[in-house]
Amino acid sequence: MQRLSHTTPLDPLTATEIVATTAAIRGSGRFASLEGRVRFITIELYEPEKEAVLAHAEAGGPAPAREAFTVLLAQGDGSTHEVVTALDSGEVISWESPQGVQPLAVVAELAQAEDLVRAHPEFQAALAKRGISEFDAIQIDAWPAGYYGEPEEQGHRLARCVAFVKPGPGDSEWAHPVEGVIALVDLNKIELLRVDDHGIVPVPPEPGNFDVEAAIATTGGLRDDIAPLEISQPDGPGFTVEGNSVTWQRWRFHVGFTPRAGLTINRLGYEDQGQVRSILYQGSLSEMVVPYGDPGPTHYFKNAFDLGENGVGIAASTLRLGCDCLGEIHYFDAVVNDADGNPVEIPNAICMHEEDHGVLWRHIEWRTGDGEVRRSRRLVISSFSAIGNYDYGFFWYLYQDGSIAFEVKLTGVLSTGAVNPGERPRHGVLVAPGLNAMVHQHYFNMRLDLDVDGRSNTVEEVESVSLPPGAENPHGGAWEVKRRALRSESEGRRSLDLASARYWEIVNPGVCHRLGEPVAYRLVPGNNARPLAQPDSSVMKRAGFIADHVWVTPYRREERYAAGDYPNQHPGGAGLPEWTAADRDIDNRDLVLWYTFGHHHVPRPEDWPVMPVATIGFSLKPVGFFERNPALDIPPPHPNEDCHAPDPGVGESGTERE
Repeated sequence: MQRLSHTTPLDPLTATEIVATTAAIRGSGRFASLEGRVRFITIELYEPEKEAVLAHAEAGGPAPAREAFTVLLAQGDGSTHEVVTALDSGEVISWESPQGVQPLAVVAELAQAEDLVRAHPEFQAALAKRGISEFDAIQIDAWPAGYYGEPEEQGHRLARCVAFVKPGPGDSEWAHPVEGVIALVDLNKIELLRVDDHGIVPVPPEPGNFDVEAAIATTGGLRDDIAPLEISQPDGPGFTVEGNSVTWQRWRFHVGFTPRAGLTINRLGYEDQGQVRSILYQGSLSEMVVPYGDPGPTHYFKNAFDLGENGVGIAASTLRLGCDCLGEIHYFDAVVNDADGNPVEIPNAICMHEEDHGVLWRHIEWRTGDGEVRRSRRLVISSFSAIGNYDYGFFWYLYQDGSIAFEVKLTGVLSTGAVNPGERPRHGVLVAPGLNAMVHQHYFNMRLDLDVDGRSNTVEEVESVSLPPGAENPHGGAWEVKRRALRSESEGRRSLDLASARYWEIVNPGVCHRLGEPVAYRLVPGNNARPLAQPDSSVMKRAGFIADHVWVTPYRREERYAAGDYPNQHPGGAGLPEWTAADRDIDNRDLVLWYTFGHHHVPRPEDWPVMPVATIGFSLKPVGFFERNPALDIPPPHPNEDCHAPDPGVGESGTERE
C-alpha cells in the first residue's frame, strides 16, 4: 500500500487550518462586539462550488480557494452567526446572523447543564423524596428540548435533563432511571428554570453492567470454544491511499469528514476500459431522528436529531484494531473543534479495509460438475459515533461488480425508564424488573448527489404490474415492468410499495449502452418503516423528511440537511418540505436523491443490557452502466484454483456416486 501526501479541494480542515480560522474570527471587529461568552459550535470546510471542483479535477483548472465555515453562538443574547473565512489570507469573507435559530448543542454546555442540575437544591430535593441521598452517584442526561409551543421555548436555548443512578464509576446508569423528574435548563445562562416532579416510581434495582466481570458473574464464565480467527494479506492490501484519495481495483473516490455528518464519500467513480466514469459526486448522512413512542412526561420529548442537535462527526470514536476493524487496516484521522475554537483530534476516526464477502458469482453444470466460481471481495469504509446511550456504525461498501452499499449498524444501550412493580408498560417492553425500554424508531436520511456518467440525470420510478386475466395473461402468471420519469419535485416525493416492488433508477438520458437504453444506477431499498407519529405531531413537523422515503431535488450547494440547517428547537417545515414546495424541475438535471430509511425498534429482553447490532441500509446497483457483468475479469481464487474443477463426488450423469 502506498501512502502519499496529497491535497484535494474536498479535504477536511486540518488542525492548523482550524487554529487559523479561530484566530481570524477572534481578530475581527465583529467578534469583539458579541455579547457574553462565544461558543464555537462547528468549524468545517466551506465546500467549493461543484463546478470549480470538477473543473480543477477534470480540466486542470485552478484549485478552488480553501475556505472555512464557522457557526458561532453568543451566549449573551443567544444570537447565532455564520462566518466564512479565507484560509490563504486569514480574512473574514462573510458574516451572516440568521435570526431565531438554535445551532447544535456542544459538549461543554451540556456538561455545564448536567453539573448545574446535579448540584441544585431543588433537584436534590426531588431525589431525596425517592430515598436518593448520594448525589455524586447521579448521572444527568441533557436532551435537546424540542419544540412544543411552550412559552419558555421563546428566547431560551433549552435542555430537558433527566437522571439516572450510577452506583459506581464503571456501572451502567441506564439500569437505574429516575422516573418522573425533569429539569428545564437555559443553556445560554446555565440557569435552572424549573424542576417538574410527576410522581415517585421506584428506581429499578438490578444492575445492567456488561463488562467482562459482569459477563462472568451473569453467565457463569466466558466461552472457551472460540477458535482464533486471523485475516492476513502477506502482500498488503489492494488499495492505494494518497491523502484522502483512494484507488481500489476499478474504484476511485475521496474520503471526507465533517463535524455534523461525519464520514462522507466524495467523487466516486469506476474505471471502465481506461476511463473513470462518474457515479456519485457526494454521499453523506443528511439527518437522523429517533422518535420515541412513550407519551409520559419523562419521555415525550425524546426525539433526538443526532446530526442537527448533536453532531455525528463530533461524536466519532477512535477505532481499535481487532475490536472495531479486523484485517489490514488503513485509518483516517479526523479533526473537530471544541467550544473555544481549538482543534480536537480524533485518531483513527475512519477505518478502511478489504474483506471476503462470500461468492461473487457461480455456476456449476449439474450434468458434469464443471463450472466456474469467483469469490467476492469488498472494500469497507466505516466509522462509529457514540451519541448518548446509542452507538451508530456507518459503513460504505464497494463491490467488484460495480455495486455500492451503505449500512448503519445500531448498537449500544437502550434508553430506559422505570415502571411500578407489577406494571407492564404500554409503550415499551420490560427488559429487567421495573425497567422499561420504550418503543421507538430510528430514521436516517442520505443525501446522494448522483452524477451517473455526467451531471444531467433523471430519476425514473419502476414498478412491476400483474396483468389482468385475459388473452394477454391466459394462465394468470404474466406481469410486466413499467417506468415513469419523475419530472418535478412534487412528483419526486415517493414512498415504497411492496405490492409493486417499487424502486428507482437514476438514468442519464444522454448516454446509452450498446442495446440502446440509457445507462443507470438503481436504488435498491432495504428494510424500512413508516413513521407512527401523527402528522401534526411536533416530530413530524420538525422531521418532515420522514414522511416520504424518496425526495428528488435539483442540486444546490446550500441544501445539505433534510431537516434544515437548524432543527434544534425549530417549529418545523424546514429542509426538504420547504425546498420542494417550489416544485422545481428535476428532469435531465444535476440532481440530488434523498433517501429516508427507518429502523422500527420494539425492544427485546435480548437487547439488554447491551444491544446486539441491528443493521439497516440500501444499495446502488448498475443497470446498463456496463455492457455485461463487470466482474468477469476476477481471477479464480488463489491458491485453491481447483474450485472450478469437476466435483469428484459427481458422476457424468450428475448423480451422486455411491
